[in-house]
Amino acid sequence: MLEKTYQPAEIEPRIHGEWEKAEAFKAGRPDRQGDAAEPFTIVIPPPNVTGSLHMGHALNNTLQDVLCRFERMRGKDVLWQPGTDHAGIATQMVVERQMMERQEPDRRAIGRDKFVEKVWTWKEESGGVIINQLKRLGASCDWSRERFTMDEGLSRAVLRIFVELYRAGLIYKDKRLVNWDPKFQTAISDLEVVQVDSQGSFKWDRDSEEAFDAAALDKALARDPSGHMYHFRYPLTQKVDGYDKDYIVVATTRPETMLGDSGVAVHPEDERYAALLAAKATVTLPLVGREIPIVADEYSDPEKGTGAVKITPAHDFNDFEVGKRHNLEQINILDEIAQLNENAPEAYRGLDRFIARKRIVADMDAAGLLEKIEPTSHTVPHGDRSNVVIEPWLTDQWYVNAAELAKDAVKAVEDGRTRFVPKNWEKTYFEWMRNIQPWCISRQLWWGHQIPAWYGPDGQVFVATDEGEALAEALTHYVQNGTLTTERADEIARAGTADALLKRDEDVLDTWFSSGLWPFSTLGWPDETPELQRYYPTNVLVTGFDIIFFWVARMMMMGLHFMKEVPFHDVYIHALVRDEKGQKMSKSKGNVMDPLGVIDSYGADALRFTLSAMAAQGRDIKLSTQRVEGYRNFATKLWNAARFAEMNECVRKFDFDPAALDETLNKWIVGETERASAAVTTGLEAYKFNEAATAAYEFVWGIFCDWYLELIKPILNGDDEEAKAETRACVAWVLDQILKMLHPFMPFITEELWAHMVEHGEKRTSLLTLSQWPKLSELQNAEADAEIGWVVALISEIRSVRSEMNIPAGAKIPLVITGADKAARERADRHEDTIGRLARLDSISFDATAPKGAAMIVVGETTAAIPLEGVIDMEAERRRLAKEIGEAQGNLDKMDAKLANPNFVAKAKPEAVEETRERKAELEGIIKRLTAALRRLEAS
Repeated sequence: MLEKTYQPAEIEPRIHGEWEKAEAFKAGRPDRQGDAAEPFTIVIPPPNVTGSLHMGHALNNTLQDVLCRFERMRGKDVLWQPGTDHAGIATQMVVERQMMERQEPDRRAIGRDKFVEKVWTWKEESGGVIINQLKRLGASCDWSRERFTMDEGLSRAVLRIFVELYRAGLIYKDKRLVNWDPKFQTAISDLEVVQVDSQGSFKWDRDSEEAFDAAALDKALARDPSGHMYHFRYPLTQKVDGYDKDYIVVATTRPETMLGDSGVAVHPEDERYAALLAAKATVTLPLVGREIPIVADEYSDPEKGTGAVKITPAHDFNDFEVGKRHNLEQINILDEIAQLNENAPEAYRGLDRFIARKRIVADMDAAGLLEKIEPTSHTVPHGDRSNVVIEPWLTDQWYVNAAELAKDAVKAVEDGRTRFVPKNWEKTYFEWMRNIQPWCISRQLWWGHQIPAWYGPDGQVFVATDEGEALAEALTHYVQNGTLTTERADEIARAGTADALLKRDEDVLDTWFSSGLWPFSTLGWPDETPELQRYYPTNVLVTGFDIIFFWVARMMMMGLHFMKEVPFHDVYIHALVRDEKGQKMSKSKGNVMDPLGVIDSYGADALRFTLSAMAAQGRDIKLSTQRVEGYRNFATKLWNAARFAEMNECVRKFDFDPAALDETLNKWIVGETERASAAVTTGLEAYKFNEAATAAYEFVWGIFCDWYLELIKPILNGDDEEAKAETRACVAWVLDQILKMLHPFMPFITEELWAHMVEHGEKRTSLLTLSQWPKLSELQNAEADAEIGWVVALISEIRSVRSEMNIPAGAKIPLVITGADKAARERADRHEDTIGRLARLDSISFDATAPKGAAMIVVGETTAAIPLEGVIDMEAERRRLAKEIGEAQGNLDKMDAKLANPNFVAKAKPEAVEETRERKAELEGIIKRLTAALRRLEAS
């Protein structure tokens, strides 16, 4: 017997153990092989090996699991490929912090090899916690195939890719600006940069009577070092006729970068500076003395500030492009830890950038060149892990010619070989891909795939898959150019080490480089493996919009270049999980929901169903514990329905035929089961998870539990043994279909109930997760639908009247059916007891007209009346309803006024606008319901 109470904490670990013991999720199972078993493949977006399950992971992996379980039950050979990413910066940071806590020597003291050994040890001992957390969520990956972006096979693939792209001219080294993290001393990707709001408080103007107060500025900078705009006068090298000043004013939020200025830009059509442009004027850079040109460039905005901008090509991404257009010098004035370097004047060398900032402002003031300082509000880039301000920094890095690789990736989406769902994300993809910049793939870390490039004594680079190959190439090169004799080359070759001649590049590859190969490297590439032949390309990628550029685009480019085929046919982009007010979850706001805590409280099934039911395409999820609790109640409802079936001996019969039933109720429910199954299937096929989950929910709770199980109680308690036997078998059969439909969403409880529901009189030994998805057809019966639909609608309408009119729950009331035809009379007679019991009636009668003081209801062709005289105060009820309608209409008018105000829609937070729209829809529903109730009374 099932336990009285549903306890997910007891059920879920045990069920997962049974799945693993049976190898239920293993791809290529014997019962799924052969031509008849169509492959279905999803690659998991590999979580960081340092990661812990957050709500975004929970949503992403729930949706993948729903699809995998659905397709597995449809008989497909499903491979859900799992694995983790080595997460260069994050992992290195974790291990370095651990070493510091243990008071061990730092990584530079122990050297690269020993440090990497420590990282591998940490990975084996502590890495991959998130994998077990995904198992708690119910993820049905083929865990026997788990991969790691730095395992032996994937590392071999990475080296092969790098070498081939280099030899094809698609990887090269260049000096360009990168996002530089001064704390970790490495380039980082845009995804690892977070924008932090900055707002200053200090204000000063040279034209004011107050003297510049350096101490007050210091205090303001201590609160926020980045929230000020500094206006400097740059003296003209020579006076220019037609221009009324001997200087030009530029503004900057980063005064220290002025030491690297190599130009000043003004708009070519800005009349204020026409004379300067005509004279090809220059300025003398203050504090440095360097003469730099004034150039005409549309980057300068005449409407912003003075319309003149300083150009620092080595320290600003926009300035870098302006500098290239005008051949301006690139002067790097910062070192790798953001201190002023040898290119800065001697007085500033060795200073931290923020200390230099204050000193430069003071020196400009002393020189009479500080015009004003204004507080400003803007965002400042920070490292997401280091929390320090990121510097655009000019440095030598390795790059991929992404523009060339993007051509085929764009075409593949244009011609439909890969499609985005929702389709609007294609625009985002195209905009980025058609304006793609070189992809910086090198990182100044020790943990990662070390770049397979070796440098000779003259700087010549040799790129090869291993040291031996690089050495052979180098020896040939240096013998041919006369640097080495053949004898010396042979001597080095016999030694078998490149150290005597070559030095390996110390950088490692960006983790997005290795994860870009994920769909085919995890299947064994570069070897021609059976898995690669069978499971590539994959069917669908489920991911978030924030990594369309960083991962989806990378996989598209790499897959098309090396496999000559798209890596996936569909890309499903899910939305964000926000808090119940629509705000983005963040630790600083204190609104983060821990999925593991939610699972502890409500069970994995409740969380999974909540996320699925709310996953509408293109709409963020507003998650609350109340919603999860509601679906936990749904799980309890299902559990209790199964217990009801068990207690009433509802056993699946071997020869049960849902198309050959006698009882009208049973004919009706199998037809409804067919409809529900079709709706769930259609929803999942279209990636409309919310529609599929809602269809299942409404059928299980609203139709099966609330109606069918209530309507059959007279049969189960009656004396007609044939009707009772048929109904028991029908209940068991419908419950089977329900468990199958719900299994992708709620795998644990459905698997547990499946095992408890006996089949043909014996305990079931098969697993639900490997059962067949419902394939139902021709079960709908128009006569049964009409009759039971009439009963359900009549009871529902009576219940609505009771609720709307505040009729006491315990009060039994009469029902008068007016002008009833023969069919209505027969239906009322057949179901009189059921209607009376469920609607709490004391009688059902028939009359030509409705009695006075009755609420009227209409069900199809049937009109009925509920006499209310003596039950409620009719006039008081009319006044109450009219008052509530008026109050709701007043609130609705306020919502309409808000939404009609363009300032509110444009300036309010998106969550506030959405909340207003939701409140408007809620009020419209209230008014509609109350108005219908008032009409009922007025009709009486």
